[in-house]
Amino acid sequence: MPEVVVTHPERIVFPAIGLTKGEIVDYYRRAAELILPHLQGRPLTMQIFSKGVGEAGAFVKERRKHYPDWVGTAVVPRKGKEMFAMPVIDTADALVYIANQGMVTPHVWLARADDADHPDRLVFDLDPSTTDLGIVRDTALELRDVLGAAGLVPHVKSTGSRGLHVTVPLDRSATLEQVRAFAEEVAADLAGRHPDHLTTAFSKADRGTRLFLDVLRNGRAQTEVVAYGVRALPTAPVAAPLEWSEVSRFEPGRWTVTNVFRRLAKRPDPWRDLDASARPLP
Repeated sequence: MPEVVVTHPERIVFPAIGLTKGEIVDYYRRAAELILPHLQGRPLTMQIFSKGVGEAGAFVKERRKHYPDWVGTAVVPRKGKEMFAMPVIDTADALVYIANQGMVTPHVWLARADDADHPDRLVFDLDPSTTDLGIVRDTALELRDVLGAAGLVPHVKSTGSRGLHVTVPLDRSATLEQVRAFAEEVAADLAGRHPDHLTTAFSKADRGTRLFLDVLRNGRAQTEVVAYGVRALPTAPVAAPLEWSEVSRFEPGRWTVTNVFRRLAKRPDPWRDLDASARPLP
């Protein structure tokens, strides 16, 4: 594989902090070992900001024809029977190459391309309607207990924005429909216990000040932001995996491109054993 030459490394992508395209590519180069386990084998959607964060971005799903053959490919169905190719990042070189194509944030399917009907991840997105962090923290911890009692091994990460993702590794024995139904049942039960604080209502108008328990990412071809992926927010936060012991002190956007490696120098990656803890859906 040829060395990737970064084009226009001086272009400012995060104007609020002066972060350049070259620095983002370098971040992905340094973080490749951490990110690759969550990218490999999964169809990728690239979030690209050609004019920098703050301007209109684009979600790009199709694999571009000029990509070299060492950038992976997944041929997947579009609506109906039409098929199209999506990129797959299986190596550090491919990750750096795609970052140089302008990708800021990688989003991936919860199933791998070799068996898209059997997910190996289940995700609950805790999306607050207010700045009350207490409800986010408390809900994540209660969800951990509910899922653990069901024989699953939940993990947690900051989304890089205001909320948390609770991610459950699965052994791929359950179908997409079974996983989605299970997630909906858990969310509905939890919202039923705390109707004043939690909701499964998709409409923002219907949520009021309640936290949205979002399980929509568990649908076909839906995506989640990759662990350690850069978010398109002014300070370049990353979607940082957390230890459960950190949830009670969770602060949105605390970990960024500029400080996450200092964190990892002091403690191991909390998601280093995520795939090894996959369990069957109860």
